[in-house]
Amino acid sequence: MSPGETTVLVVDDEPTVLNTVRDGLTGHGYHVLEALDGETALRIAQSHQGPIALLLVDVLMPKLSGREELSGPEVARRLRADRPDMKVLFMSGFSTEVAVVDGVTSGDPFIVKPFSQDTLARKVREILEYRSPFSRPPQSPGR
Repeated sequence: MSPGETTVLVVDDEPTVLNTVRDGLTGHGYHVLEALDGETALRIAQSHQGPIALLLVDVLMPKLSGREELSGPEVARRLRADRPDMKVLFMSGFSTEVAVVDGVTSGDPFIVKPFSQDTLARKVREILEYRSPFSRPPQSPGR
């Protein structure tokens, strides 16, 4: 699947980060959906008709308007219930040790902010191209 055919849902509560990530991914040819919080991300994913290849989500998102916000791992869990083939990349300004405490497991794909556009593009491509050695090869229709 080429980047132009690939949709990435980006979720970050910081507008500057969201805009920078969106611009970087669209600059590399990806179609980007964006959300400033977990609830919006769930609504966008529900209304999006096509596949979402990757969820790129901030691990920690603060409370909004006095209500508890969904964490990145919780957003990922809920979205993958309906989209099991969607891959996930967590991002955080904190170390992986802090992220693990907040629901990211040690084996989850993770990128630490700040990152360059090239680093982000490389990491996204790496995750989208990864196939588990235990997965079945794609089957042609009619098999």
